[in-house]
Amino acid sequence: MSENVRVRFAPSPTGPLHMGGVRTALFNYLFAKKHNGTFVLRIEDTDQTRYVANAEQYIINSLDWCNIPFDEGPGKNEKFGPYRQSERKELYKQYADELIAKGWAYYAFDTAEELDAHRKDHEANGKTFIYNWHNREKLQNSLALSAENVAQRIADGEKFVVRFKTPQDETLIMQDEIRGTIKIDTNTLDDKVLFKSDGMPTYHLANIVDDHLMQISHVIRGEEWLPSMPLHVLLYKAFGWEAPKFAHLPLILKPVGKGKLSKRDGDKLGFPVFPLAYTNEDTNDVSRGYKEDGYFAEAFVNMLAFLGWNPGTEQEIFSLEELIQSFDLERVSKSGAKFSPDKTKWFNQQYLQLKSAEELTKLYLPLLTEKGINADENYVQKVVTLIKERAVFVADFWDLSSFFFENPSSYDEKAVKKQWKDTTADLMNELVAVINTIEDFTVDNAQTVIKGWITSKEIGFGKVMQPLRLSLVGKLAGPDLFDIMTMIGKETTVKRITNAIENLL
Repeated sequence: MSENVRVRFAPSPTGPLHMGGVRTALFNYLFAKKHNGTFVLRIEDTDQTRYVANAEQYIINSLDWCNIPFDEGPGKNEKFGPYRQSERKELYKQYADELIAKGWAYYAFDTAEELDAHRKDHEANGKTFIYNWHNREKLQNSLALSAENVAQRIADGEKFVVRFKTPQDETLIMQDEIRGTIKIDTNTLDDKVLFKSDGMPTYHLANIVDDHLMQISHVIRGEEWLPSMPLHVLLYKAFGWEAPKFAHLPLILKPVGKGKLSKRDGDKLGFPVFPLAYTNEDTNDVSRGYKEDGYFAEAFVNMLAFLGWNPGTEQEIFSLEELIQSFDLERVSKSGAKFSPDKTKWFNQQYLQLKSAEELTKLYLPLLTEKGINADENYVQKVVTLIKERAVFVADFWDLSSFFFENPSSYDEKAVKKQWKDTTADLMNELVAVINTIEDFTVDNAQTVIKGWITSKEIGFGKVMQPLRLSLVGKLAGPDLFDIMTMIGKETTVKRITNAIENLL
């Protein structure tokens, strides 16, 4: 791609960043890096009524955790700054005025009450009220009023908005990098407000002006913005600017049922929809985050990449660098991508298995410290090596390995009922005596002696090994028994068997 690729992620700081937003940021980042381009963060805070003070920092922290940091943005390489729209509000009016001067926009003085009356009147007649070519010259605006009247109203301080004058009787032909050719009859469009009565631009005007001034080459955003594309393309035409290329990403869908994935789905089905935990400063409600739930950032990003994109191969595990090299808008789907909590866990499990025992040990040690266990790091690393295959999260390690650090405090009732028979205690007492004869208590020696003893007694291995596992672990779970025995040592092994004999009589 010969052009200078510049893409932007432009969230509104109205709360925590939904994973759908992170996916949009990720696809922009991958596209930019694939083409040696620039990834820009712009904060679209024109709607001050919904502004949340800590949301911007949350967005930045989320991108940093995902390892997809912006190249330009608030406080960073401000080549085209400022990057907060609220700090750019003075420049938007001149562009609204330019559109009015060119005949592409007009002043509208209609009050909310007047517009509501029009809507109700249309509804009473089975119609839908749309402010556009059909009725705009009958309403309270500069197309219907005299220039003197308009000037007087403005001079008197009467509130007004600036609306876009949508062309009549035209077929708008647009190109989307994902969806191909899109045709729209301009008669179906309404005259959107570009500049509000409070002196702030709407999303539509600010978005187009900023994209142009920041030299954005590709607008990659969610499907929910597809209905805005005709207006945006027309705005570029009105200003006489070259439009960027557009690409509208598919929705992320609920795992069950129809519709877009929401926080409510996560609350109902027990999974997070935000990258980081978020505290609502007004209500103190805490929303779960993938980071705090124990997911690796790489797994979260890998999972997101596959929501609406596929590489065209069987490969599913991709490093960030591999995603950059493989990413292509042509392989992004038009249809919605169904989110799967189980697949997300699968990705995390794969990344956990790829990590070294040394890395995982460093993550596990603080959890042990919280439980008051001060274990030797080398010992913990051996434990992690034995149990990691069964884990999805590092937080699973304790349930999988607690018996390496403390004696079982209880025994699984079902397992006891099934495995601990009338003759078991006598067998376990004999086993203790056999174990005490083993001087060099290694895996090989313990295995040779104990299995030899069982064979000599001509009994099934299960009659000894299952009660032995119950004695050492408290349940019928865990890695190889001889690994457990040699890890905890001969003395602890004997002690645990003796405790089981005393408690399970």
